[in-house]
Amino acid sequence: MKIPDTVRRIVSLVPSLTESVAATVPEALVGATDWCSHPAELDVARVRGTKNPDLDAIRRLRPDVVLANAEENRAPDIEALRESGIAVWVTRIETLEEAFASLDRMFREACRTGRPAWLEAAEEAWRAPVEGPRRTAVVPIWRRPWMVVGRDTFTGDVLRHLGVDNLYAGHEERYPKIPLPELVERRPDLVVLPDEPYAFSDTDGPESFPGLSCALVSGRLLTWYGPSLVQAAEALRRALG
Repeated sequence: MKIPDTVRRIVSLVPSLTESVAATVPEALVGATDWCSHPAELDVARVRGTKNPDLDAIRRLRPDVVLANAEENRAPDIEALRESGIAVWVTRIETLEEAFASLDRMFREACRTGRPAWLEAAEEAWRAPVEGPRRTAVVPIWRRPWMVVGRDTFTGDVLRHLGVDNLYAGHEERYPKIPLPELVERRPDLVVLPDEPYAFSDTDGPESFPGLSCALVSGRLLTWYGPSLVQAAEALRRALG
């Protein structure tokens, strides 16, 4: 299905893309998932989650385009929408560079609008070179069982740009299950604990890594590609110490 030359109605199935559209062409955003939490005042129709969207609700919104992501959304849902005659724009983002290029294309070709000023500011914010020695890290995203960030992830690339190398970047899985004793035995310079998808906190997570330096960080700043990237570089540098 071809995207029309003028786009007036957009449904987003990805929280970071929802925030991006809301910051750029808010009048066009008519639907988003229940997980789309930014901006806080967002007032649009909700279409359930990223993995179980209400396809009939999306159809009733009559979008000119639906925005999706290859990792966050299921291929059968994307195909079902396309079979209904709805244009679906699918992003695939695993690095910062891909994020900047993909967002630029999305706004020009899928949203039919210009390059947003915040995207330029985000690119500028990430141009600063890394200072000091590089460090190693493990990045848990869940416990019971323990799961960590593995290969080919946006999170890993964000950390790499901040001088922090993921010890599981070479793992065959993107989010492998690793026993806690192994994580501790790797002796990383940092254990990076985000507050999403598992809500690690100062009382839930660090106690499992005695003798290791733990950094609690915002999951949104570590994993979202959108306006949050403007502040993410400096905020994460402070959080990582």
